[in-house]
Amino acid sequence: MSRLPILFVILTVGACVPRERQDAPGDSVGAAPSGRQISAKKHQLPAQQKRPKKTQLPAKPSAQPANQVPTPVTRRQPKETAPDPLLSAPFHDDFERRALGSNWRTTSGGPWRIKNGRLCGRGAKNHPVWLTRRLPANARVEFDAVALTDQGDIKAELWGDGRSAATGVSYTDATSYLTIFGGWKNSYHVLARIDEHAKTRKEIRLDQAGELVSQRPVEKDYTYRFKVERADRKTVAWLVDDIEVLRYEDSAPLLGAGHEHFGFNNWQVEVCFDNLVITPLL
Repeated sequence: MSRLPILFVILTVGACVPRERQDAPGDSVGAAPSGRQISAKKHQLPAQQKRPKKTQLPAKPSAQPANQVPTPVTRRQPKETAPDPLLSAPFHDDFERRALGSNWRTTSGGPWRIKNGRLCGRGAKNHPVWLTRRLPANARVEFDAVALTDQGDIKAELWGDGRSAATGVSYTDATSYLTIFGGWKNSYHVLARIDEHAKTRKEIRLDQAGELVSQRPVEKDYTYRFKVERADRKTVAWLVDDIEVLRYEDSAPLLGAGHEHFGFNNWQVEVCFDNLVITPLL
C-alpha cells in the first residue's frame, strides 16, 4: 500500500494544532511566526486579574564612595565680642589728631569728628560715642566741654554698656547715668538714671540771674570743666568748675557687665569735648 495518504494525514493534523507564541513580557500585540497579526484581546487579562500599576519610587541617593570622608555640616555660630580692657591706671585723651581712633566706638558715625584738637558732635540724636575701655565701679571722670550755640545741651553718659544708643525720639532706654548741662534749650541741668525724662531724675531749673554755675544757663563758647565721680559704688556726684551741680544716690546702682563704660553724647546743637582724664578709684 502507498505511504502517501498516511503522510498527508499527519501533515494535515499538525497544521490544525495552534503553535504557542512566547511574546516578550509586557507586549500586548505581536506577530505570529507565520506573519499573521494576533489579536490584542488574546493578551488581555480578565478584569479581576489586571496587572497592578507600577508605583513610582523616589530616586535613591547616590551612594558615597567608601573611601570618601563625609563633609561635616557646619553651623554659623554667633560672633562673641571680647570685653573691652578694664582701666587700672589713669587714662588721658587730648584729641590732638585727625581720626577718632580705636579708643572710641561710634554708634552713628558721621556726627562725631575731631575738629581743631577737640571731639565735636552735632545732630547725633542720642547716638553716643563710647570709650573702648571699661570703668571700674569707682572712678573719677574729668573733661572740658563747650557749647557752640546759646542752647547749651552738653551731655555725657557714665557707667553704660559701651554700645547702645537711643531707639526712639525720647531717650528712655539708656544704660547709664546721664549728665545734661543746659538741656531742653538751656532750661535744665539734669542728672538721670537710664531715662532722662524719668520723674526720679535730679534736676535744677535754670535762672539767668543765678549766682552759681549750677544755677545759670550754659554760656556759648565758654569752656567748662566737668567732673563726675563715684567713690562708694552707689553715689554719683557731678561737679562743674568745682561746683557741685547734682548728686544721685542710687539704691540699685548700675554696676558690672553692661554698666562699665563712659561716652559723650549729643542731641542736635554742636558741642565739643577735650582733655579727658579718667582715674580709677579704690
